[in-house]
Amino acid sequence: MASGSGANQELSNTFPADTARQFWRVFPSVMLPIYMSVGDQTVVASALPVIAGALGDVERVSWVIIGYLISSTIAAPLYGYIGDVFGRRRLLFVALAIFMIGAIACAFAPTMNTLIAARVLQGFGGGGLMSMSQALLAEVIPPRERGRYQGYNATVFVVASAIGPVMGALLTAKFGWHSIFYINIPVGIVAFLLVLRISNRAGARQAGWSFDYPGLIYFVGFIVPLLLALEQIRQFDTQGAIITISLVTAAILSLILLIRQSRRAAHPMLPVGLMKQTAIWNAQLQIVCHGATMTALIAFIPLYLRVTGIGDIQDVGFTLLLFSFFIALSSITVGWMVTRTGLTMIFPAIGMGFTALIFIWFALYSAKLDIVGTYISMAVLAIAMGPVMTVAQVTIQSVAGRKLLGAASGSVQLARTVGAVFGTAIFGTILFATLAIKDPEAAPMFGRILNMGPEALAAISEARRTAIMTEIVTGFRYGFLLLAGIAACSGILAATNPVRRI
Repeated sequence: MASGSGANQELSNTFPADTARQFWRVFPSVMLPIYMSVGDQTVVASALPVIAGALGDVERVSWVIIGYLISSTIAAPLYGYIGDVFGRRRLLFVALAIFMIGAIACAFAPTMNTLIAARVLQGFGGGGLMSMSQALLAEVIPPRERGRYQGYNATVFVVASAIGPVMGALLTAKFGWHSIFYINIPVGIVAFLLVLRISNRAGARQAGWSFDYPGLIYFVGFIVPLLLALEQIRQFDTQGAIITISLVTAAILSLILLIRQSRRAAHPMLPVGLMKQTAIWNAQLQIVCHGATMTALIAFIPLYLRVTGIGDIQDVGFTLLLFSFFIALSSITVGWMVTRTGLTMIFPAIGMGFTALIFIWFALYSAKLDIVGTYISMAVLAIAMGPVMTVAQVTIQSVAGRKLLGAASGSVQLARTVGAVFGTAIFGTILFATLAIKDPEAAPMFGRILNMGPEALAAISEARRTAIMTEIVTGFRYGFLLLAGIAACSGILAATNPVRRI
């Protein structure tokens, strides 16, 4: 089987002999930064209604999330690029400091515009927390061993994604919306002290190195319109379509200029030589697909359980915790198997193939499930989806080599974010477009059911109630079928990736 020259080259590099001790020295130090980076987005999402009520400007409240998302997506590969040159531990300190300053600014924000600006600042720190943490772990773990330890990393990511909304709701209810930002300060201080335990390794700065400013400008010109276009596709009117097309056009032009600049620059921000390798772009697309399916599932399954009456708030919380537990268990188990056997892509290829089948089954029969059946379905989905991030990230880091670990880790974060935005945007578009096309009254009723529960249907006739619920379930069915298609693409990509062993 093919194994990739980059992976073989890195195997000859020198790594610490005591891998386990080095890992447990680094992992606790980067666990909190990873948790802060991932959990902050979902924690804040729970508090948005309260924030809108307190600061006004309801029409701008979504930018509290979008602003952070854009800046963190830009920052992730930027930190990787600079960290490879000046040292990743140093850049992690910078990211923590910016993140905490942004959190303080958010907590004291007197207006919505001020809060949005503070969230953008916080995002510039948050983008570096994940990419630098991943790279620091990879510094001390040989490629063959990374699968075993990457499972622990994936556990933190999934747990933060799943319990973030619950934590955000609890903090907001007990202490007010400011507390969701204040909590980052003590956590950040502890993280800062833990990072001090990590050995300081110098970067690989070359003589004559210069920062690629044009590359950064073109990269920003690509990412910002792309993410805004993905958010904008939920609009169904003509003006929204024109804006989306304009944004996509701007993103494509910027991408062309970025690729051109990367080929010409001596030290490009986007290493084309790295990105054009089949093993790497293939694994990145797997991450995009995985991020799309997992994030859309976590975002919309609570709404589905609520609107269909399958489960209440407690059931939703347990469903997400169950999903987190089994995807973490799957990640750790597959990581151990990668270390023992050296096999990689066979696990996500089989897993995402099963994921596609489960989504198809879920689309056809989920409306007939009770809450126990939902628990079982989510557990099986988690087990099937667990291998992707572990294997894809190990593959990208192995092929990239130690000198480009920062750039490789930044590209992983970028792919995950784009996938998450794409998945939630396209699922929401299909859901609400289905409702709008079939029955214009169904979409407003959907919102009332979410706020009031199934009792919102009590005032209408039985026939009308049945029709509305049928249309809502149909919208979700199309969304689940979409996720099945994306999962199938991920499985095909894994099956065709040339790096089958490490």
